[in-house]
Amino acid sequence: MTQKSIKQLEIELWEAADELRANSKLTAAEYKDPLLGLILLRFAENKYEEAKDHLAETLPINPRTKQRREATKDDFAQAGAMQLPEKAQYSYLASLPESEDLAETINTAMKLIEAEYEDLAGILPKNYQELTPEDDSDNNLLANLIRIFNSDSVRNAKGDVFGRVYEYFLMKLSMMGAGAQEGGEFFTPPSLVQLIVNFIQPDHGIIHDPACGSGGMFVQTAHFIKNIQNKSVNQAVTVYGTEYKSNNTRLAKMNLAIHGIEGKIANNNSFYSDPHELFGKCDFLMANPPFNVDKVDAKNKFLAEDKRLPFGAPLTGKGTIGNANYLWIQYFMSYLNPTGRAGFVMASSATDAGNAEKRIREELIKTGNVDCIVSVSNNFFYTRSLPCHLWFFDKGASAPLSNRKDKILMIDARNVYRKVSTTINDFSEQQLEGLTAIMALYRGEKPKVAKDNAWFNEHFPDGIYRDVEGLCKVVDLEEVAEQDYSLTPGRYVGVKIDIDMDFDYKTRMQELHSELAELNTEANQLMNQIQAFKL
Repeated sequence: MTQKSIKQLEIELWEAADELRANSKLTAAEYKDPLLGLILLRFAENKYEEAKDHLAETLPINPRTKQRREATKDDFAQAGAMQLPEKAQYSYLASLPESEDLAETINTAMKLIEAEYEDLAGILPKNYQELTPEDDSDNNLLANLIRIFNSDSVRNAKGDVFGRVYEYFLMKLSMMGAGAQEGGEFFTPPSLVQLIVNFIQPDHGIIHDPACGSGGMFVQTAHFIKNIQNKSVNQAVTVYGTEYKSNNTRLAKMNLAIHGIEGKIANNNSFYSDPHELFGKCDFLMANPPFNVDKVDAKNKFLAEDKRLPFGAPLTGKGTIGNANYLWIQYFMSYLNPTGRAGFVMASSATDAGNAEKRIREELIKTGNVDCIVSVSNNFFYTRSLPCHLWFFDKGASAPLSNRKDKILMIDARNVYRKVSTTINDFSEQQLEGLTAIMALYRGEKPKVAKDNAWFNEHFPDGIYRDVEGLCKVVDLEEVAEQDYSLTPGRYVGVKIDIDMDFDYKTRMQELHSELAELNTEANQLMNQIQAFKL
């Protein structure tokens, strides 16, 4: 399928599924898990049939019987598919007569898959009776939902189409606030994930996300590796995730299964555990942690002895932790190996935070590992409108022979965005490509930029890096020290002021002064009338 036809399929499936929900009594949050579970079932059968055809042609032939041997579970796994029992196949469910208990049959199908695949044990939705309430006999919600994902175009879809559909549904559900009861933390907007992946280029080794939500960072990494190296993600990297919310953990494991990504997702609290024991081992780290967490137990024994906190906890004068941002930031740096890179989303307040946080930030900067900070405008997130910053660490940049030693790239991208709706912004393809090119030029690499990228050509007409007022500047650590160790790009890049040479500023100022004088006179007259008035 072409990109255009995949996009059209995403929209058609979502509109059909959402119309069914709108005619029911279910909220988006109640609809989310069973809906995504059906996408996984549909995807699993498509991959199963694709793999079965492939194995029927490639498995070795027994010289005695002249027959190919039977395909095993391992054969299907190597082909990127699950070996499905008959009663867990989507076509079996779609062909059931109306007299059958469809909800219970789907619940059973999920249990059959979990019994075969340990990594999925306990995570697939098994609450399909909620989609068949007694007063829903007219709408027949579940049966109609099964039908939507059984059309010819869906049955014939191959490759990563269902991965794309799953991501699209996650995005739409997030925009509807389906994770509001969990803080809306299960989905990071694609623009921000794409920029992080583009900047750190996670193409090998160990990748970790200690606050992985639904696993979007891993999925985008898989796309990046396929586009750059034409490899599967499992050939190039090993992924590890940690997620505190149990429902988000289930979403992440399903997301990895949908995309054929092998990885370990632990349902743990990263503040009080390090389940994968990856201190100093990661080639890449990506994360969008919850911002400004204020209920971390400073007296927790694990926290007190945590080697991931080389500069200590950000304690208040009362010995408590009022904000966990600088716990996360230290974790992210500590997980990296000597050449590792990290990219993560962080609250804007962290770049200038004071007290203990300032002390830790100063120590972090002095390591030379802070590589780049990007300011992002508001409205990029679907569940909150506040602006944020993207932070990037690169331990290789602090090596003695690095051309970036003791330098930081500051990018103020608050004016770089595309308006998607009145409440949502993102980066356009040209803007993403242009921002990525700034990082490549800063590293001394040749950027991949389309010749017709007007945004990039406007700012870098010669195709080489330069400081651009109001957009980007390379600063050294001495300049950062002079700014009291602030990491806010706006302090360094300045503000671009466009002057219209054809505009008569002098005359306009005279007009404004005249208008102000008239208003002052009117104000004085009104004040005199008020003061003269007697009750």
